[in-house]
Amino acid sequence: MSKNILEVKDLCKTYVVNKRQNNVLKNVNFTVEEGEMIAIMGPSGSGKSTLLYTVSGMDNMTAGEVNFCGKDISKMGAKELANVRLDEMGFIFQQMYMLKNLNILDNIILPARQSKANKLSKKEKTEYGKSLMKKLGIIDIADNDINEVSGGQLQRACICRSMINKPKLIFADEPTGALNRSSSEEVMTELGKINDEGTTIMLVTHDAKVAAKCSRVMYIVDGNIKGEYKLGKLEKNSDIRSRERGLNGWLIEQGW
Repeated sequence: MSKNILEVKDLCKTYVVNKRQNNVLKNVNFTVEEGEMIAIMGPSGSGKSTLLYTVSGMDNMTAGEVNFCGKDISKMGAKELANVRLDEMGFIFQQMYMLKNLNILDNIILPARQSKANKLSKKEKTEYGKSLMKKLGIIDIADNDINEVSGGQLQRACICRSMINKPKLIFADEPTGALNRSSSEEVMTELGKINDEGTTIMLVTHDAKVAAKCSRVMYIVDGNIKGEYKLGKLEKNSDIRSRERGLNGWLIEQGW
């Protein structure tokens, strides 16, 4: 029986701009089971990215509770929370933040070198980074600078970096947003493989083709979860068209 890796209870996030309150998230409640691949969709400004950043501890919550693997991150200090993000979570962004003074491989293994929980030797961390690059088909660019590779290759390198400390949950914010369709499909294929191996993934996307590959889609409007659509595990690629059609029909009902 699956257990919850993430439990969000009455989550609120409020920004104050020019002395005016902006309630971006309003009493949000949901759970994520181990092994799920869940997508968050909604119109621009609905709170998608804010939700991702808040439940991952990258942004402070105003009220509510977020339990990650049974630990309430709202009660953690900054150092403890930083260690949880480094050691137990992985992150992939639309903008592929990598250090220009490091080659691709060194960028990938940097979080492993920073982690005190990762007990592998320096050599073992490097070898594990290379094994991830081989798995994602980019070992040939290990020594390249970040401006010497394609967008699709760089995003796959970002996936490797997110996996380097063997996280329990990967958060991805528009991971295919800056890619063309071919590169987007390649990246989603790799994320699907990682999910098949047991890693839980929670991603924000505006692309129904991307969301159709997830097991569940949550739709957020004005800071509230308006509804969710259960697709189940993607068993074979031939099912993707029918999944897209069903999801698109549901999205239209939600006002997409």
